[in-house]
Parts: sequence; structure tokens; C-alpha cells
Amino acid sequence: QVQLVESGGGLVQAGGSLRLSCAASGRTFRNYAMGWFRQAPGKEREFVAAFSRSGGSTLYADSVKGRFTIYRDNAKNTLYLQMNSLKPEDTAVYYCKASRLVAPNYDYWGQGTQVTVSS
Repeated sequence: QVQLVESGGGLVQAGGSLRLSCAASGRTFRNYAMGWFRQAPGKEREFVAAFSRSGGSTLYADSVKGRFTIYRDNAKNTLYLQMNSLKPEDTAVYYCKASRLVAPNYDYWGQGTQVTVSS
């Protein structure tokens, strides 16, 4: 089991920056792959960024590549998403996800944090 708590969302003007945090707790943390998703009103939840299953590389959606950076502090069991050059189309609820790497496979989600980017 793993519990995820996101924070850091808020209101920012276009071109600004925010840093989202996801504090994770649970047993055998090394058995979970971590990533970020987002969902805008009326749209499907979409992938934003994640570590590879091995944890050795990162993956980004084309829409955020070059602007967002995913990183982690293993000592604090915390995942981060640094968001720069924010655009109004980045407005969404951002969710942290933990994917279990060993059987039984399962995905855990945080409660989400709202990011609003104004023009």
C-alpha cells in the first residue's frame, strides 16, 4: 500500500512557474514507479511526466517537454514537478500516481492539486 499527498498548486500568470510536490508513504517504496498526470475540465486525464520503470530515466508528454521537469528526493520519499513557462492550457488538476511494479499490479492516485494559469 502507498499513500500520496500532493501540494503546491495555485494560481499563476502565463509565463510563471510552480513546483508541485507529492509526498509518498508506504511499504517497499522501491517497488513503485512514480509519475504525474493532469485533467482539465471536460477532458480526459492525460499523462504529463514520469520516471521509467527502472527509475533511471524520465518521460514527458510532448506538450510539456522542455518546460516541465520531474525529479525526486529519495531521502524524503517525495516526487516533484517543476513547471516553468506555464500556459493557460496547462490549467488542470494535477495528480501524482504510484504504479506497483510487482504483483499484484495496482495504481495509486493522490487527491490532486489545482493549477490555474491566467492570461
